[in-house]
This record gives sequence, structure tokens and C-alpha cells, in this order.
Amino acid sequence: MGSRLDRNLSSRAQAPTWACTCPRSSCFPGFRHAAGASKTPPKGGGENTQVRRVISALHKEITGTEVVAQSFQEFSASWLARKAPEVAPGTLAFYKGAVKKFPNYLDIRAGIDIAEITAEDIVGFRNHEAEALSAKTVNHDLKCLRMLFHAARRDAVIADDPCEFVNVAKKSDPMRRRRPFTVLELKSVLSVADDEWKSLVLFGLYTGQRLGDLAMLTWENIDLLRGEIRLVTRKTRKTMIIPIAASLRAYIGKPPIADAPGTPMHPRAFAIVDSQGKTGHLSNQFADLLAKAGLREKKTHRKTGNEGVGRGIGSGSGGLSFHCIRHTAVSLMEDAGIPEAAVMELVGHDSEQMSQHYTHVGRDALERAAASLPEIG
Repeated sequence: MGSRLDRNLSSRAQAPTWACTCPRSSCFPGFRHAAGASKTPPKGGGENTQVRRVISALHKEITGTEVVAQSFQEFSASWLARKAPEVAPGTLAFYKGAVKKFPNYLDIRAGIDIAEITAEDIVGFRNHEAEALSAKTVNHDLKCLRMLFHAARRDAVIADDPCEFVNVAKKSDPMRRRRPFTVLELKSVLSVADDEWKSLVLFGLYTGQRLGDLAMLTWENIDLLRGEIRLVTRKTRKTMIIPIAASLRAYIGKPPIADAPGTPMHPRAFAIVDSQGKTGHLSNQFADLLAKAGLREKKTHRKTGNEGVGRGIGSGSGGLSFHCIRHTAVSLMEDAGIPEAAVMELVGHDSEQMSQHYTHVGRDALERAAASLPEIG
């Protein structure tokens, strides 16, 4: 015997006054289409509106309670509140910024039911951003909207995800894409760097970690007895245990007095990220360092109409930023014949799918991977 919902759907489908105008591909099991019913979804969110009305009516009939409609702002506020304890402060700040842009684009329609937002709205937003921002920034904002609307569909707030079939923006000038540093370029950077930036560059190469994670390192993360660095990444919250390469161990030196294990490894960088929650200021400092080393044009750091290229990859950068040191570590290990699984485990792969793809990598393999990196300091 079917559920009460199935019986209600069946009885409604058999009623002489019933006529469903939604496309057959998106209709619910048990609904019968009346002869002559339109197979073309109405424009302006009509399909979602009709489906929502049917669901709302059935929900009220079965449970006795109303399904409360939510605007985009209302749902996005609750979504951001759920995300707050799950992501790093910098990531949450990015989500808030991206989410704020969409209702600004919708303008007077910003208060409509989230279920009435269509794929055309998402495409229009993407194209509007693409007129002023880089493809990278546009796609980051689009990714954020996809996460939000996916959650809305999961929570049964909307019937269809308007982002599902919207393509990303086409990548722009390939000269703006990241590339690895050469060993000679890294040596040029080290030759003009002060002690703190020299340490950040060496840690970046020999651990493959991101600038924000390296800036927040303290002596508590460094275990010289075991020869390893332990940290939790800010972006993915992944716990990392990284063998200390011999070249990095020789640079680290002696730890501070025993009663100060929380002393930052890179005090100035730590203070910046700790107070600002992001690495933009540090990235600008590194861009200046690259210019000093003759590896890019001098950057003004003033806002122009070309913001959004991300991580310092803009005009005159030569495709280089601090994040490229991570790519350099990967490239050098692969050139040394280190298996891909060991390389990805050492630097920390981002996705759960990637984590499931690779089998467990032992400590010996990670030590060989770290040891394969060349001496540059």
C-alpha cells in the first residue's frame, strides 16, 4: 500500500479538474498530464511557482501546516549562518561578498521568492560580472551560488536548481594563468627577501602549503624530535602531517624557550592574517618582492576597474604569485619521479573525491617526496 502522499497525488491526478502544465521530465511520480497540456515551461519562473503551489497545497493537506516561502536574502542569511562554523573566516568573508552581489544584480526583484529565480537570472548575473571582472572571479562567485542553491534544493525550499546547467565563464588570457617557478627564479626571490619572507618561501616550497597556513604557523606546529610539521589547513580543515625536508630543517634553527610554544614562526605575517582574516596584504607584499627580483612589473595595489584576477595573477605578473610555489613543489616532485599519490598527500589535495581516489600513503613515501626537492636556500 502506498504512502499517504502517493495516495493524495494519485487522487489529484484522477480528479476531472486536474491539469498539469509542467514539462514531463520534471513532473512528480503519480501525476497524469491532461490532454493538450503544455510541455513548455512558462517563462519567468512559472514552472517553479506551479510546482511549489502543488507541493504547498499537499503539504498543508497532509500536515496541516503551511510551507513558508523564502526570499533569496532570507535563505542566504540562514545558509551563511550554517556555514560560519564550517569554514575559515576568510572563506566565510568571500561567501558573504559573493552572496551580496546577486541581489544587487537583481535590483528591484531582489525580494522575490527564491523558488522564482531562474537559470536566466543566473546567466544574466554571470554575464554582467564578466563585463568587469576576470573569469576566475566570476566563476568563484558562480561556485558560491551553486553551493547555496544546491542547499536550497536539498532543503526542499526550491524544486529545481537554477544553477545546475549554467556553464562557467570562459578563461581569459592564458598569460594570467599560474605557472611554476623555475629554481633560478626562486633563488632570485630569496636573494632579495628579508629573513621572514625567505622563511615563508622555503616553507612554501618544502611543504607545498598555502600562504595563509604558513603565516599562521607557530612553534607548536613544529616537532623537531619527530621531524614533522602538523597543521590544520584553513581552506579545507584537513589535518596535515608533513615530514621536514633536510634543507628546511637546516634553515629552521633552534626553537624558542620551552614556555613559549605558541610563538609565531613568521610574526609579521601572523599578525596580518590573524587581524585581517585573509592574505591579500601579504600577497601584495609578495608581488612587490617579485618586482624587486625582476620577475614582474611593479604593482600599485590601488583599486582599478580590473579587480578580481585573484592571487596576484594580473597584467605584468608573468603568471607568478605565492601560490605558484605550491605548483612548483608539485612539479619538482613529479619531475623527480615521485608517485602522484605521494605528491598529493604531501601538499594536501582539496577535494573529498581526490582523497577517496588515493590509497593511504605511508610515512616513508612522504619522506622520499620531501627529500626529492632541491636545495635552493
